[in-house]
Amino acid sequence: MARKRSKPDPVEDLPDDEAPAPVVHCWLCGRPTGETIVWHHPVPKSRGGRDVVPMHPICQQTLMANFTNSELQRHGLDVEGLLANPNVRKFVDWVAKKDPDFTASTAKKQR
Repeated sequence: MARKRSKPDPVEDLPDDEAPAPVVHCWLCGRPTGETIVWHHPVPKSRGGRDVVPMHPICQQTLMANFTNSELQRHGLDVEGLLANPNVRKFVDWVAKKDPDFTASTAKKQR
């Protein structure tokens, strides 16, 4: 008599070719994200924001250093409005040639 398998064989159920993970692009700079993805609230949660967008940690740090929560609330999901800021535009142009997992210290928030 043949045995009935009660549990599926984990090796047998693996697909032969795994589908590649979808590439997620940074909301600010448009580059593919690397290992670390920050889910950023374009409109801060303290201002009623619920939507989240994927970003590089360094891109999020740059936004936090250049804009207050009130300014981010005014821009909302308008990335072009954020890129109109000369500091942010300069940063995005600079980081465009960097590796997706590139990190560096960013400027402190100007008070």
